[in-house]
Amino acid sequence: MGGRADLHIHTHFSDGVLSPREIIHRARACGLTALAFCDHDHTGAIAEGINAAAETGVEVIPGIELSAVLEGQEIHMLGYFIDPGHEMLQEFLLRVREERLRRASRMVEKLNGMNVPLPFDTVLDRAGQGSVGRPHIASALVEEGFASTYQEAFLRYLGTGRPAYEQKFPVAPAEIIRVIHAAGGLAFVAHPGSSLQENILLSLIREGIDGIEAVHPSHSHATEQHYRGIAEAYFLLTSGGSDFHGGKRNDQDALGKYVVSGDCVEAMRRRIT
Repeated sequence: MGGRADLHIHTHFSDGVLSPREIIHRARACGLTALAFCDHDHTGAIAEGINAAAETGVEVIPGIELSAVLEGQEIHMLGYFIDPGHEMLQEFLLRVREERLRRASRMVEKLNGMNVPLPFDTVLDRAGQGSVGRPHIASALVEEGFASTYQEAFLRYLGTGRPAYEQKFPVAPAEIIRVIHAAGGLAFVAHPGSSLQENILLSLIREGIDGIEAVHPSHSHATEQHYRGIAEAYFLLTSGGSDFHGGKRNDQDALGKYVVSGDCVEAMRRRIT
């Protein structure tokens, strides 16, 4: 089939800016025929997005982005075609979001101890109904005048190794793959070219991932081709998308720019049937 799909989009249910409905309208305007909402640890955008897309002809593929840790390295993983209401998945997401809340609280406590009197309620207000994380703390720091930009908040306080940083709750990749598969979905490693070592990728292949995100803003053409080659060698699927957050990360023009073909979506659909 034809068409263009962006299979990595964030909404205000995690660390994006826009609502699912707003994204659907933008997706239609830039000619997308399919998209996947892949919010961190949250499936709230999916039903709203499907309802908003009903009259547009844009297909909404239920997705999720989850974080794992292997050999001390953080790994982002994507789930596609999941059942968002699956009990095991929702129990897992609730546990992870509770850990996210505790992590955010510890980071704000560190900031307060550094004479940065950021109220935790301000962070929660920024997160709204979404899954709380470092981007919400960064936005709150800018809002309260403790950092001039989102990027400065990470460089000065929140980035890995910075004074207010707290390690994420460690979840093994095997558990994430198991949860995604239990919910009827496909498990992909996200944007491996940004930081993932090859030995870690090979470990994930042995653990049972279904595919690799080859198209991503952090990937050059050569990097994309490299991961397509690995996927072909190990009989894996490929995906791709813009990792769109609504402009907060200077990605205003990314939606519709980093896409895969409709054939890619059909290959994924065949794998789960």
